[in-house]
Amino acid sequence: MKKKINYLISLLTITFIVGCTNVEEVSTTDVNLEAETKTETQKNDKVPNEETIVETNENSEKENLDLTDDNEAIDNPAVEETTTQSNHELFAGYKLIEVDGDDLSGYREPNVVVDIGFGDREYWAFTNKYGQLVRVITNEIILQDDSNEPVLSSGRYYSDEAKVPGVESDVLDEGHIIADSLGGVSNAYNITPQDSTLNRHGDQAYLEDTIRSAGGATNFEAIISYPNTETQIPLSYQYTYTVNGNEIVDTFDNVNPDEVNTSLGLTESEPDDSTSSPPEGDISSIDTNSNGQVTIKEAEAAGFSMPIMSDHWLYHYMRDNDNDGMVGE
Repeated sequence: MKKKINYLISLLTITFIVGCTNVEEVSTTDVNLEAETKTETQKNDKVPNEETIVETNENSEKENLDLTDDNEAIDNPAVEETTTQSNHELFAGYKLIEVDGDDLSGYREPNVVVDIGFGDREYWAFTNKYGQLVRVITNEIILQDDSNEPVLSSGRYYSDEAKVPGVESDVLDEGHIIADSLGGVSNAYNITPQDSTLNRHGDQAYLEDTIRSAGGATNFEAIISYPNTETQIPLSYQYTYTVNGNEIVDTFDNVNPDEVNTSLGLTESEPDDSTSSPPEGDISSIDTNSNGQVTIKEAEAAGFSMPIMSDHWLYHYMRDNDNDGMVGE
């Protein structure tokens, strides 16, 4: 009996020892598992997955792009703003005003700038503080377009020109700084009282023909000088312009070139034949609007047959638009 009891005690002791060992092993396993889980979680917290990296990079690139766009907007303003700024600099000290191309008033406001180009042309005319027209500039001279613009039979946009003080003289024309054929209007900001012969047959007519023959011009500038601050009749003109890549400078006084040539002894020889241009005034009965030019309509009304060839005396008073030596073909 005593042996049996001792056996039971031994068995219980062994069972207790084994149970403690299992509990310790389970506890150790749980602790290890918890530690591994914690470590894995920390790894996941520190190292984002690939999708997270891509999204973060895209957001960074978008932020950088937005910042770049803002910087470009500051460093590279729009073309329109640049043009406006250039005009502001060009017009500094002048008031920009609008005047109708056919305004016949001879009055000019002082210290203003006016666009004297017909249609969309930008020809800028400037006055000084005395209301004198002193400068005209444009980047490009665009010739008159007879087929698409409202051009009269006289070759002009308007039937008359501004009455600038001085043009009432018998020897002074309403002279355009930029002629109708070159796209200029007829208000006071493009008209000066100019010697009739100079305007019709002299240097003024020559430079206009040069630009027409070249199909236009670039970098055009006219500087008009006066003998005093009281008159609107110029003393002299200086034109600078570029045609076919060549810069031309024409400077001449506002005088009758024939009289100057005579005084210099350059017109003593007699005309060779009857085809020479007639003296000034011979076309008065033909030139019905007294603008110094004869239109096809005016010539036909006077009894002349078309075409008028280059060796005909009337040819010199007419416009040969295609420069083929005949008018009205």
